[in-house]
Amino acid sequence: MFGYYRVASAVNHTTVANPIKNAKEILALIKQAYAQEVCVIVFPELTLTGYTASDLLLNQTLIQTQYDALATLLEQTAKTETIVIIGIAHLHCDRLYNCAVVFQSGKILGVIPKTYLPNKKEFYEKRHFRSGRDIIQSDTELLGVVVPFGVDLLFSDNKNMIFGIEICEDLWAITPPSNQQAINGATLFFNLSASNELIGKHEYREELVRTQSARCMGAYVYTSAGVGESTTDTLFGGHAIIAEYGTTVVQNQRFVIQSHFIVADIDIEWLRSLRLSDSSFGDAPQTEVRKIKVGTTPAMSETQRAINPYPFIPSGFDDREKRCEEIIRIQAYSLIKRMTHARITKAVIGISGGLDSTLALLSTHKAFEIMQWETSNIIAITMPGFGTTSRTKNNAIALCETLGVTFKTIDITELSTKEFEAIGHELDEHTITYENVQARARTSILMNTANKIGGLVIGTADLSEIALGWSTYNGDHMSMYALNAGVPKTLVKYLIEHFKSNKNIAPIIDDILATPISPELLPHNDDTIIQETETIIGPYELHDFFLYHFIKYGSNPKKIRHLAQIAFKEKYTHEEITQWLTLFLKRFFTQQFKRSCMPDGPKVGTISLSPRADWKMPSDADVEIWIEELLR
Repeated sequence: MFGYYRVASAVNHTTVANPIKNAKEILALIKQAYAQEVCVIVFPELTLTGYTASDLLLNQTLIQTQYDALATLLEQTAKTETIVIIGIAHLHCDRLYNCAVVFQSGKILGVIPKTYLPNKKEFYEKRHFRSGRDIIQSDTELLGVVVPFGVDLLFSDNKNMIFGIEICEDLWAITPPSNQQAINGATLFFNLSASNELIGKHEYREELVRTQSARCMGAYVYTSAGVGESTTDTLFGGHAIIAEYGTTVVQNQRFVIQSHFIVADIDIEWLRSLRLSDSSFGDAPQTEVRKIKVGTTPAMSETQRAINPYPFIPSGFDDREKRCEEIIRIQAYSLIKRMTHARITKAVIGISGGLDSTLALLSTHKAFEIMQWETSNIIAITMPGFGTTSRTKNNAIALCETLGVTFKTIDITELSTKEFEAIGHELDEHTITYENVQARARTSILMNTANKIGGLVIGTADLSEIALGWSTYNGDHMSMYALNAGVPKTLVKYLIEHFKSNKNIAPIIDDILATPISPELLPHNDDTIIQETETIIGPYELHDFFLYHFIKYGSNPKKIRHLAQIAFKEKYTHEEITQWLTLFLKRFFTQQFKRSCMPDGPKVGTISLSPRADWKMPSDADVEIWIEELLR
């Protein structure tokens, strides 16, 4: 479903040296996983015998009983489409290998030997096993059937899913096999492990899994032997982790006696799209591998994964505060570089009392504080027009006076009226021309003021407005440095809130944050805003969500809508999301001509629409196939 695959990491209750009992526990978990529409489930290292069987692993009775137990599992899962990965000790050419066996619908698909054998401190695997590092293009006989055997095996459904397998120490090695598996197309990695518990080890283990998922630009599904293993010298806690591209999606509670598993829906389509734009991934040399085709896996009836409705905003308060501080510093130091390079000492900003101009002013003020420049050299100009309300104007005045910047008021109504007369436009004709004349009048004043005093015009438009083209061409679309160009609208208010540590401006900021977003270009009768942006173009929280998934992951419109329905299920209907997504696509395509000539501005996050760097798109690209794909 939309490139999602449900995977599971299982920790079965182990009875050391009793494959029959272990098989029963494994089978029960497989049935549960199949009922939950799991595509692939992985079990711990040496699942059937137990990792701590030690020298008993060299005993023929245990090895044969293990094979008998495997045969039982195959027989009992003949009608189970879930792919199963378990660990066995496998005899091949009179050598014993620590292996993973992959089977589905009662058939063995392949056997993968462990590459790196730990032989230190409490681990002594070389006492029993041989490394499979050189086994490629090979087969082995298992339960009377010849099956692929080697470290060169990948498994594919010929759609989106390609997965590889590591066994415990393989992950801890300097060059994990998953590195090469990723280069050869694997996006999913499964690790059968037996990692004992030591103080703090679980934290490092989780970090290792998480960072390897990021390095491989994939998802890593890890499971480790549980408390049923022998405690002669060590304790195993049964740690299960599922990570996706540097983020731990889910991990279990360790030290649980009962058999259990964790599940996660992994977005493989997204992972593959990430690799398309990563040049270092594309340059990595491939090796020869064998791709084993798997059968049809259980179809997911619905995506069972929480989708963050605000992907640009860190969820935790501490993380959000750190992110805000970092963004403000990026803005401030970018402006410092631009001004010092141009040998300009004055900044000119149009102040409306709205969110964007407030952020631009605060970040500019921060830059001046860092450099100990006179804040009076920040020239803030409010330019009331036909739609300006006293609330926004008063907030603009109060903020500028409190910050100690130079403040000016230049009314644009007379200037705009003369423009109307010059072009033959009626004053009561409230069309796009009526609005754009005002926007361009303001830009003209800012630019000319900057020329007069030797200043730099600071742009206030944010990333969301740039994406939607919600600006007047050569009006508020233009500036000398677009300070907010990398900041999406949903993040703007958190950045402004970050400045509330200055108690003098905190009350002003609170009222600015509570004011409806509006261009204030249409006249009013009772000093209240009548032109609310989000009723015209839709909620910015939706548009930022659309932008994030469209640009970062290259998701198609249907998938974006599907994810939005999960993220905003209590807030917007299917029809509303479709309506605003359609508008987003149309505006994003048709307004590219504004982005093609947008001014310089700092990139602050992973998404930027600068035509000189991150986003290159023809201004006359046709949106038709995207709309058709969404609506059909």
